[in-house]
Amino acid sequence: MEKSRFPQEGAAREEVLAQLEAYQQVDGDWKAGKTWSLVYYAGEEVTRLAEEAYLKYFHTNALNPFVFRSLKRLETETLSMAADLFHGGEGVVGSLTSGGSESILMAVKTYRDEARAAKPQIKEPEVIVPVSVHAAFEKAAHYFGVKLVHAPLAADYRVDIDAVKRLITPNTILLVGSAPQYPHGVIDPIAALSELAVQHGLRLHVDACLGGFTLPFIKELGGEVPDFDFALPGVSSLSADLHKYAFAAKGVSAVLYRDAALREFQYFAYGDWPGGLFISPSATGTRPGGAIASAWAALKFLGRKGYLEITRSVRETTRTLLEGIRRIPELHILGAPPAGIFAFGSQTLNVHALADALEHKGWVVDQQVNPACLHFMVTPAHAGVAETFLRDLRTAVAEVKAHPEQFATGSAALYGMRAAVPEPGVVNQFIKSAYSRFMTEGGTFGFEGLPE
Repeated sequence: MEKSRFPQEGAAREEVLAQLEAYQQVDGDWKAGKTWSLVYYAGEEVTRLAEEAYLKYFHTNALNPFVFRSLKRLETETLSMAADLFHGGEGVVGSLTSGGSESILMAVKTYRDEARAAKPQIKEPEVIVPVSVHAAFEKAAHYFGVKLVHAPLAADYRVDIDAVKRLITPNTILLVGSAPQYPHGVIDPIAALSELAVQHGLRLHVDACLGGFTLPFIKELGGEVPDFDFALPGVSSLSADLHKYAFAAKGVSAVLYRDAALREFQYFAYGDWPGGLFISPSATGTRPGGAIASAWAALKFLGRKGYLEITRSVRETTRTLLEGIRRIPELHILGAPPAGIFAFGSQTLNVHALADALEHKGWVVDQQVNPACLHFMVTPAHAGVAETFLRDLRTAVAEVKAHPEQFATGSAALYGMRAAVPEPGVVNQFIKSAYSRFMTEGGTFGFEGLPE
C-alpha cells in the first residue's frame, strides 16, 4: 500500500473532493442495492435530511451537556421516543452511543458494576448468551473481565431455553437474547428468557440493535413478531441502533434501561483530576453532536407512518426474495426469519463458491460459518433489484453446480482452510495478523500461512 507524506502545502478544494470521489470508485454500490449489509438507505429525501441535521451540529460535542444544552434535549427526546416505541414506562431512561457495539459494551459494564455493588460475593461474574449473539458481547467480556457462558441453539436457530436453565449458576449476573440475532435473522424466545430472569432474580438484556426499529412496525403490519421489549417484566435493558433501520447517520445507537438507578452503573466519574470534575456517560469522550441530531431528525421526519411505509416495502421485497430462493432446489432458508434479515445455505453446493460467483456479477454478500450460509439484510434500496438478484442467483447456482473446479480458490478455499483449523486461539491470531497485513500492505484478506 502506498504511503502518504504529510503535505507541505494544502491542495485546492476541488482537487481534494475530486480525489475523494476517485477513491470511492472501488467501494460497494450501496445506492443501487448491490450490497446486502453495512449501509441502510431509505432514499435521497431521508438521507438529505439526516445529512443536513448532522451538519447543523457538525462542530458540537455532547460530552458537555451544560454547554450544548440543545444536544441534551435532542438526546433526551430521541431516547424518549425510542422508549415509547419499546413499551417503556415513564421510568425508562438511557444513553445514545456511537453504535451497537458501544451500546452492548455499556450494558455489560453496567451489569458488572451493579453486581459488584449488590453481589460482592461474586468474584467471577457470568453472562449467559446464545452462541449466535453478536460478537460485540465477546469484546465486552474481554474488555470488562466477565465470563461469557454460551448456550446452544435449538433446531430453529433460536437459543435453547432448557440449556439456558441448566447454565444458570450463583455466578450468573445477566441473561441475553437477540431480537433478532444477526446470523440467521430469528428472534430468540425473549418471553421465556424474561420468565427465567424474574424467577432467578437476574437481569435480562435484549440486543435489538439490528431489528429494534423495524420489528414494532412489522408487528403493526400483521407480521408474527413476539413480545421482545419492556412489555415483558424481566427485560431490564435493550439496545437498538438508530443508524440501521431508523436510517440516521452513522454512528448512533440507543441503550435503554428500565430505571435511572440502573443506568448510573453505566457512568464513569472521576473527581480528582486537575482538569476538573469528569463524568462520561459512555465509553467515548467526545460524542459527535451531528449523529444525535440526525437520529432525532429521522424519527421526527418519518414518524410512525413513514416507518410503516418503509417497512411495508422491505417486507414485500423480502417476501419476493424468500419465495424465489425457496424455488431453487439446491438452497434453503435457515429458520423462520420475521424481518428483512435472513440467511440461506445448501446441502449440495459450496455457498462460499456461490458467493464468489455472485461477486463476479457485482453483488456483495456476507459469508458465514457454523453452518455455512450467505447472509442478507434487506433495505428500501433493494426494492428494484430483487428480481435481478434472483436471476443472477439462479445462474450462479447453475455455474457452481456445473463447474465446481472453477471456484476452488477464493472464498471457497479461504473458508475451507478456516474450517480445517478448529482451535479458536490459532484462528483468532491469524485473523489479527491477516487483518494487520491487509491494513498495512493492501492486497487481499486471507489465511495464507494458517497451519493445517
